[in-house]
Amino acid sequence: MENPVIIFGAGGLGKVALEIFKRNQVEVYCFLDDNKQLHGTEIDNIQVMGSTDEEQFLKILGKNCEAFIATDDNRLKKSLVKTLTNEYKVMPVNAIHDTSYISATAQLGHGNLIAAGVFVNVDTKLGNHCILNCKAVVEYEAQINDFVQVGAGSIIGAGAVVGEGTFIGAGVTIIAGITIGKNARIGAGSLVMQNVAEGETVFGVPAKKM
Repeated sequence: MENPVIIFGAGGLGKVALEIFKRNQVEVYCFLDDNKQLHGTEIDNIQVMGSTDEEQFLKILGKNCEAFIATDDNRLKKSLVKTLTNEYKVMPVNAIHDTSYISATAQLGHGNLIAAGVFVNVDTKLGNHCILNCKAVVEYEAQINDFVQVGAGSIIGAGAVVGEGTFIGAGVTIIAGITIGKNARIGAGSLVMQNVAEGETVFGVPAKKM
């Protein structure tokens, strides 16, 4: 990546993204965050310069700067993605930790955060704007759709399908071939042995509807 990156979001995920870019020798231009108390502060020598809607920063995106959205609030993330792609014709880049493993045959979308120690196996499909936290495993031929969050240490079994907007807590195991519906929620430590319907929340070993 030749251009510097502007990180949208100066919270915890923003700090994770900053570390990833620095480890990959990618320059970070600044943070933008809507919390005005953060404006003018620094995170590891990178300044929080303003809000996410300040045009003086947005207008330099594209030719001069890339963008990365670092938030786990999907409503906010979707709003920012819409603004960047529709108004400024900019697609957020991926932030991929250098200790993660991504198979050469895996298909990755845009704007994903892939943290330290993540393993993505062969023929996996990963959509756009997902978060794979530390040491998550996505087995072969699994499919993860847009805006999915996978907790640290979770395992997505071979051939499993995870619907858009799904939240998967830390330490979850989804066995091979399972389908998780759109906007489902899976509690931390759960073992998912049967399909989960759209919008359903499940928890436990084995996971059951709440």
